[in-house]
Amino acid sequence: MLQSLITLSDQDIEVVITAVQQWCTRNHCDIDSNEGHRALTLAIDLVQNSARDTLLQSLTERLGPRHGQSL
Repeated sequence: MLQSLITLSDQDIEVVITAVQQWCTRNHCDIDSNEGHRALTLAIDLVQNSARDTLLQSLTERLGPRHGQSL
């Protein structure tokens, strides 16, 4: 995961971190949790495939809300 992150531009890294932090906040989980790591891995993949503008929306659609959370 970290190896993929270092291949991104500084701007893309910022987009990834911001979107994952927002997703984690909305889903009441820590970025260092299993869910946070899953979101980070997916966000990196999405950014590498040009989904920058809709990253948070894409994370939410693909990961859904954390168990017990509503959208």
